Amino acid sequence: MTNSKDFAIGILTTTAVILLVGIVVVQTRPDSAYAAGMTAAGGDYVLAVGRIQRTPEELLYVIDSVEEKLVVYKCDGAKRQVQITDTVDLKRLREGSDAPKTTQPQRGRGQPPPQRGRPRP
Repeated sequence: MTNSKDFAIGILTTTAVILLVGIVVVQTRPDSAYAAGMTAAGGDYVLAVGRIQRTPEELLYVIDSVEEKLVVYKCDGAKRQVQITDTVDLKRLREGSDAPKTTQPQRGRGQPPPQRGRPRP
């Protein structure tokens, strides 16, 4: 009887030690490093890194200040691939924002707003 109790205590002690070592290893492991939000500048280029939520893909934004272009690269670490996602001409974008704004004609007080959708019978 004592022999089976000692065996059970030995098994439980061994299991507890293995679980304790597992917890210590998991808790002391360093966190993964993500580059999201990092920005760097060098010469005529500005680089920024962003991450698409809920996917392993990260985006690298490269701004060429001489050519005034923004190029977006998609970096997939799992597949080890970098692809051009989009290119934006910042000069054209800025010129479009400088264009005069067209405004809606102002209605006077007490006038109903213009009717939207189908007219009611």
